[in-house]
Amino acid sequence: MTDINFDLPSDILDEIQQNIQNIIESFDIPDDNKFDVIRKINFMYTQTKQLSITDALTNLYNRRYFETAFAREFARAKRYNSDLSLVIVDIDWFKKINDTYGHSCGDFVLKELSWLMAENFRQTDIIFRYGGEEFVILLTETPSETAGIPIERLRKIVEENKFRYKGYDIDVTISAGISSNKDVNDSCEMFDKADKALYTAKEEGRNRVRTFGL
Repeated sequence: MTDINFDLPSDILDEIQQNIQNIIESFDIPDDNKFDVIRKINFMYTQTKQLSITDALTNLYNRRYFETAFAREFARAKRYNSDLSLVIVDIDWFKKINDTYGHSCGDFVLKELSWLMAENFRQTDIIFRYGGEEFVILLTETPSETAGIPIERLRKIVEENKFRYKGYDIDVTISAGISSNKDVNDSCEMFDKADKALYTAKEEGRNRVRTFGL
Protein backbone atom coordinates (compact mmCIF):
# COMPACT_ATOMS: atom_id res chain seq x y z
CA MET A 1 0.00 0.00 0.00
CA THR A 2 1.40 3.40 -0.97
CA ASP A 3 1.55 6.07 1.74
CA ILE A 4 -0.25 9.28 0.92
CA ASN A 5 1.72 12.46 1.56
CA PHE A 6 0.27 15.95 1.57
CA ASP A 7 2.79 18.63 0.68
CA LEU A 8 0.49 21.64 0.97
CA PRO A 9 1.47 24.08 3.74
CA SER A 10 -0.97 24.39 6.62
CA ASP A 11 -1.91 27.98 5.79
CA ILE A 12 -2.84 27.00 2.23
CA LEU A 13 -5.08 24.21 3.55
CA ASP A 14 -6.75 26.74 5.88
CA GLU A 15 -7.43 29.05 2.94
CA ILE A 16 -8.86 26.21 0.81
CA GLN A 17 -11.14 25.12 3.66
CA GLN A 18 -12.42 28.64 4.22
CA ASN A 19 -13.08 29.17 0.51
CA ILE A 20 -15.06 25.92 0.30
CA GLN A 21 -17.12 26.91 3.34
CA ASN A 22 -17.87 30.32 1.82
CA ILE A 23 -19.02 28.70 -1.44
CA ILE A 24 -21.33 26.28 0.40
CA GLU A 25 -22.86 29.09 2.45
CA SER A 26 -23.71 30.92 -0.78
CA PHE A 27 -25.77 27.99 -2.15
CA ASP A 28 -29.52 28.50 -2.39
CA ILE A 29 -30.38 25.46 -0.25
CA PRO A 30 -31.90 25.02 3.26
CA ASP A 31 -29.60 26.00 6.12
CA ASP A 32 -29.76 22.51 7.67
CA ASN A 33 -28.30 21.07 4.45
CA LYS A 34 -25.59 23.71 4.38
CA PHE A 35 -24.57 23.00 7.99
CA ASP A 36 -24.47 19.25 7.35
CA VAL A 37 -22.20 19.68 4.32
CA ILE A 38 -19.97 22.15 6.18
CA ARG A 39 -19.60 19.73 9.12
CA LYS A 40 -18.52 16.95 6.77
CA ILE A 41 -16.11 19.24 4.92
CA ASN A 42 -14.58 20.41 8.21
CA PHE A 43 -14.13 16.82 9.35
CA MET A 44 -12.34 15.87 6.13
CA TYR A 45 -10.29 19.05 6.35
CA THR A 46 -9.14 18.19 9.89
CA GLN A 47 -8.04 14.75 8.74
CA THR A 48 -6.19 16.15 5.74
CA LYS A 49 -4.45 18.81 7.81
CA GLN A 50 -3.31 16.18 10.31
CA LEU A 51 -1.85 14.10 7.47
CA SER A 52 0.01 17.14 6.17
CA ILE A 53 2.01 17.49 9.40
CA THR A 54 2.44 13.80 10.28
CA ASP A 55 5.08 11.30 9.22
CA ALA A 56 3.25 8.39 7.59
CA LEU A 57 5.51 5.65 8.98
CA THR A 58 5.92 6.69 12.61
CA ASN A 59 2.85 8.90 13.20
CA LEU A 60 5.15 11.51 14.73
CA TYR A 61 5.18 15.08 13.47
CA ASN A 62 7.16 15.48 10.24
CA ARG A 63 10.02 17.76 9.24
CA ARG A 64 7.69 20.32 7.66
CA TYR A 65 5.87 20.79 10.95
CA PHE A 66 9.17 20.86 12.86
CA GLU A 67 10.21 23.98 10.98
CA THR A 68 6.94 25.69 11.89
CA ALA A 69 6.88 24.52 15.51
CA PHE A 70 10.55 25.28 16.14
CA ALA A 71 10.21 28.83 14.88
CA ARG A 72 7.11 29.31 17.05
CA GLU A 73 8.64 27.80 20.22
CA PHE A 74 11.93 29.67 19.77
CA ALA A 75 10.10 32.98 19.38
CA ARG A 76 7.90 32.21 22.40
CA ALA A 77 10.88 31.34 24.60
CA LYS A 78 12.64 34.53 23.56
CA ARG A 79 9.57 36.66 24.21
CA TYR A 80 8.99 35.27 27.71
CA ASN A 81 12.68 34.70 28.50
CA SER A 82 11.99 31.01 29.12
CA ASP A 83 14.13 27.93 28.55
CA LEU A 84 13.97 25.74 25.46
CA SER A 85 16.17 22.77 24.65
CA LEU A 86 16.50 21.04 21.31
CA VAL A 87 17.60 17.42 20.96
CA ILE A 88 18.70 15.59 17.80
CA VAL A 89 18.49 11.81 18.17
CA ASP A 90 20.14 9.43 15.71
CA ILE A 91 19.90 5.62 15.58
CA ASP A 92 23.39 4.16 15.74
CA TRP A 93 24.51 2.00 12.80
CA PHE A 94 21.05 2.10 11.23
CA LYS A 95 22.38 1.26 7.76
CA LYS A 96 23.82 -1.95 9.18
CA ILE A 97 20.37 -2.91 10.49
CA ASN A 98 18.86 -2.37 7.03
CA ASP A 99 21.69 -4.24 5.30
CA THR A 100 21.54 -7.19 7.71
CA TYR A 101 17.82 -7.66 8.25
CA GLY A 102 16.20 -5.70 5.41
CA HIS A 103 14.41 -2.38 5.12
CA SER A 104 11.19 -3.78 6.60
CA CYS A 105 13.14 -4.43 9.78
CA GLY A 106 14.47 -0.88 9.61
CA ASP A 107 10.90 0.40 9.39
CA PHE A 108 9.98 -1.74 12.40
CA VAL A 109 12.84 -0.23 14.43
CA LEU A 110 11.79 3.31 13.47
CA LYS A 111 8.19 2.66 14.55
CA GLU A 112 9.21 0.95 17.79
CA LEU A 113 11.59 3.77 18.71
CA SER A 114 8.92 6.35 17.90
CA TRP A 115 6.52 4.58 20.27
CA LEU A 116 9.15 4.54 23.02
CA MET A 117 9.74 8.26 22.62
CA ALA A 118 6.03 9.08 22.63
CA GLU A 119 5.60 7.03 25.82
CA ASN A 120 8.47 8.60 27.72
CA PHE A 121 8.15 12.35 27.25
CA ARG A 122 5.82 14.98 28.63
CA GLN A 123 2.81 16.14 26.66
CA THR A 124 4.41 19.57 26.43
CA ASP A 125 7.45 18.13 24.64
CA ILE A 126 7.19 17.86 20.85
CA ILE A 127 8.69 14.93 18.93
CA PHE A 128 9.42 14.88 15.19
CA ARG A 129 10.82 12.46 12.68
CA TYR A 130 13.31 14.76 11.00
CA GLY A 131 14.29 12.34 8.24
CA GLY A 132 15.73 8.86 7.79
CA GLU A 133 16.87 7.64 11.21
CA GLU A 134 17.01 11.12 12.75
CA PHE A 135 14.50 12.52 15.22
CA VAL A 136 14.20 15.93 16.88
CA ILE A 137 12.67 16.69 20.26
CA LEU A 138 11.74 20.14 21.57
CA LEU A 139 11.84 20.21 25.36
CA THR A 140 9.83 23.23 26.45
CA GLU A 141 10.61 25.08 29.70
CA THR A 142 13.78 23.00 30.00
CA PRO A 143 17.35 24.33 30.30
CA SER A 144 20.20 22.37 28.77
CA GLU A 145 21.54 21.60 32.26
CA THR A 146 18.56 19.33 32.96
CA ALA A 147 17.58 18.34 29.41
CA GLY A 148 20.06 15.49 29.53
CA ILE A 149 18.10 13.71 32.27
CA PRO A 150 15.10 12.55 30.15
CA ILE A 151 17.34 11.99 27.11
CA GLU A 152 19.72 9.79 29.07
CA ARG A 153 16.70 7.92 30.40
CA LEU A 154 15.52 7.39 26.82
CA ARG A 155 18.99 6.17 25.80
CA LYS A 156 18.91 3.50 28.52
CA ILE A 157 15.34 2.47 27.65
CA VAL A 158 16.29 1.99 24.00
CA GLU A 159 19.46 0.08 24.87
CA GLU A 160 17.53 -2.30 27.14
CA ASN A 161 14.45 -2.66 24.93
CA LYS A 162 13.94 -5.93 23.06
CA PHE A 163 13.58 -5.04 19.38
CA ARG A 164 12.35 -8.44 18.22
CA TYR A 165 11.70 -8.84 14.51
CA LYS A 166 10.76 -12.18 12.88
CA GLY A 167 12.55 -14.16 15.56
CA TYR A 168 15.63 -11.93 15.64
CA ASP A 169 16.61 -9.76 18.60
CA ILE A 170 17.97 -6.53 17.14
CA ASP A 171 20.45 -4.53 19.20
CA VAL A 172 19.51 -0.86 18.90
CA THR A 173 21.18 2.13 20.50
CA ILE A 174 20.89 5.87 19.98
CA SER A 175 23.13 8.91 20.18
CA ALA A 176 21.84 12.38 20.99
CA GLY A 177 23.00 15.99 20.91
CA ILE A 178 21.42 18.77 22.97
CA SER A 179 21.48 22.54 22.69
CA SER A 180 19.83 25.45 24.48
CA ASN A 181 18.21 28.68 23.34
CA LYS A 182 20.56 30.59 25.64
CA ASP A 183 23.54 32.36 24.06
CA VAL A 184 22.36 31.84 20.48
CA ASN A 185 21.40 34.46 17.92
CA ASP A 186 18.69 32.48 16.18
CA SER A 187 17.06 29.07 15.82
CA CYS A 188 19.49 28.02 13.07
CA GLU A 189 22.42 28.46 15.43
CA MET A 190 20.58 26.48 18.09
CA PHE A 191 20.01 23.61 15.66
CA ASP A 192 23.66 23.67 14.53
CA LYS A 193 24.86 23.43 18.13
CA ALA A 194 22.69 20.37 18.77
CA ASP A 195 24.05 18.84 15.57
CA LYS A 196 27.62 19.47 16.73
CA ALA A 197 26.85 17.86 20.09
CA LEU A 198 25.44 14.83 18.25
CA TYR A 199 28.61 14.64 16.17
CA THR A 200 30.64 14.63 19.40
CA ALA A 201 28.53 11.77 20.77
CA LYS A 202 29.22 9.74 17.63
CA GLU A 203 32.93 10.55 17.64
CA GLU A 204 33.20 9.38 21.25
CA GLY A 205 31.79 5.97 20.38
CA ARG A 206 28.00 6.38 20.00
CA ASN A 207 25.31 5.21 22.45
CA ARG A 208 25.68 8.39 24.50
CA VAL A 209 24.21 11.84 25.07
CA ARG A 210 26.18 15.04 24.75
CA THR A 211 25.16 18.66 25.43
CA PHE A 212 26.78 21.53 23.56
CA GLY A 213 28.96 23.58 25.89
CA LEU A 214 28.76 21.16 28.83
